Amino acid sequence: MLRALPRALRLSRPWRSPGARDCASNATTRTAEIQVHALTGPDQGITEILMNRPHARNALGNIFVSELLEALAQLREDQQVRVLIFRSGVKGVFCAGADLKEREQMSAVEVGIFVQRLRGLMSEIAAFPAPTIAAMDGFALGGGLELALACDLRIAASTAVMGLIETTRGLLPGAGGTQRLPRCLGVALAKELIFTGRRVNGVQAHELGLVNHAVAQNEEGNAAYHRALALAQEILPQAPIAVRLGKVAIDRGMEVDIASGMAIEHMCYAQNIPTQDRLEGMAAFREKRPPKFVGK
Repeated sequence: MLRALPRALRLSRPWRSPGARDCASNATTRTAEIQVHALTGPDQGITEILMNRPHARNALGNIFVSELLEALAQLREDQQVRVLIFRSGVKGVFCAGADLKEREQMSAVEVGIFVQRLRGLMSEIAAFPAPTIAAMDGFALGGGLELALACDLRIAASTAVMGLIETTRGLLPGAGGTQRLPRCLGVALAKELIFTGRRVNGVQAHELGLVNHAVAQNEEGNAAYHRALALAQEILPQAPIAVRLGKVAIDRGMEVDIASGMAIEHMCYAQNIPTQDRLEGMAAFREKRPPKFVGK
């Protein structure tokens, strides 16, 4: 069970995911911009971060960023979280990127400090120990796409629109986009997309390899979320320690030469050998039954 989250993260009542339980109740008049839902029943182990700043299209403002950082700090310590889904509570939008209205009020020094916070936020998402999935049911522009790029897996509705559009605003991607997009798509294609500020839809993003899956949008506007949930349900029954260590081996191994990467894989594999789950997997195979992994 999740610990009660700080007051800034407590949930408002109007939105509730089917089968979800609230991490805490809303005790303030202001609706939290970041809301955390831990699913129950057969989906226990899947947690959702709901981005809910409708008046600003989930733009990355100060309060939004602070609440998201605090939610991640709480959740990363919870071993019961096996998969984390990022989704939007605002129809037609995943995250519209930087809050330029807030940005206009900042001095040059304050802008630099805030962008560094954004960079740190994306790094926290990328380093989250459990698998993360971005469910993009609408616009994911600038920092919104950088947030999705920081996730392990990305699902987009066919009508979603995404792009690193900073050059069209006299800027360049500053929250990891110049680093994660080429690692995702290759250098030449990433340069083309960043230099032009081009926007692509969900189908085009899938063709490029920017997202894992593209799905036709439904009337409710949450088709990508449902596909993300189905993917999370595929991950959920697998051995959680092995999954987490697999993530470490891939992420760290991709930053080094292959010989060093093999050494990282060796270290991760060695950590998994003494686990109960490894023995359970062997026993289940021998006894021809589904394994029951407990994360130990």
